[in-house]
Amino acid sequence: MKLSQFSFPLSIEQVAKYPAKYRDESKLMVLHKDTGEIEHKLFKDIIQYTEEGDVFVFNDTKVFPARLNGNKEKTGADIEVFLLRELNKEQRLWDVLVDPARKIRIGNKLYFGEDDSLVAEVIDNTTSRGRTLRFLYDGSYEEFKNTLFSVGNIPVPKWIRTIPEEIDHERFHTIFAKNEGAVATPAAGLHFSRELFKRMEIKGVDSTFLTLHMGLGHFRTVDVEDLSKHKMDSEQMIISEETAKKINGTKAAGNKVFAVGITVIRALETPVTTRAEVKPYDGWTNKFIFPPYAFSVPDALVTNFHLPSSTMLMSVAAFGGYENVMNAYKVALEEGYSFGTYGDAMLII
Repeated sequence: MKLSQFSFPLSIEQVAKYPAKYRDESKLMVLHKDTGEIEHKLFKDIIQYTEEGDVFVFNDTKVFPARLNGNKEKTGADIEVFLLRELNKEQRLWDVLVDPARKIRIGNKLYFGEDDSLVAEVIDNTTSRGRTLRFLYDGSYEEFKNTLFSVGNIPVPKWIRTIPEEIDHERFHTIFAKNEGAVATPAAGLHFSRELFKRMEIKGVDSTFLTLHMGLGHFRTVDVEDLSKHKMDSEQMIISEETAKKINGTKAAGNKVFAVGITVIRALETPVTTRAEVKPYDGWTNKFIFPPYAFSVPDALVTNFHLPSSTMLMSVAAFGGYENVMNAYKVALEEGYSFGTYGDAMLII
């Protein structure tokens, strides 16, 4: 497959700026991958496509306030720092992106917070991912982390808005977010409400959780036409023994595994055996799924409508079939579905 095959016209008006009033009442397009048939539903209708004994697999990662606005020493120039991941707990080292990057040199100090309560020093500007900062903080680790997160903002994508609003503090997180470490939210999980979980429980539909700390790699521009040459950033992930056992048991019983989001199918397909079983795993994955790809674990996929030429769209096309998915996106545009993190959802079954 080629990059140019995943381009389509999308206006800014079709990217959702706000979530639906209720989590489970966004639009839901149902795509039957064997026939290409399309149905139009509300998200809470997803339960109609489940049977007792099926299981939904969710990503319980939690987004942290990763975007910091500060100033450069001496010049006072505005600097935005995007925290990517912690490199060393004791030394307060973080892997970051800096904007504008051209103004930053090794040894520069950056100041954050209204009273410059947090100071960082640039110690490396040669990494492929951006910069390495050492935060200069004398207190305990917990005090440092509280200070760091208090000056940070929720990393709502800039195509939604540049400054987070009150609604983002609740709705940019899933209701089951637990393990902190993501800089982007697993959007498909945003549609699940407590009421929907209760209805699933009553029907005998099970839930289980894995953790994959979503990074910015999903949003990086693909700059090669040949997709086999694109390299994904590594992301930390954990599949517990309990989760692996529940998924394998569901498959063995002949029931369906519903993967909620691209991060989940990426995680499930990383530690899979030749017998199509999921193994417990605690490590990293840089798996990039694009067509053609033979899936071993998930039987159904819940996902949002993604932006043109994105790696997430490519993974959706791998699951649902390229022709099916691109036709479904054409229909979504015609029918007024909204795209992006706060947008509408698709069930591929």
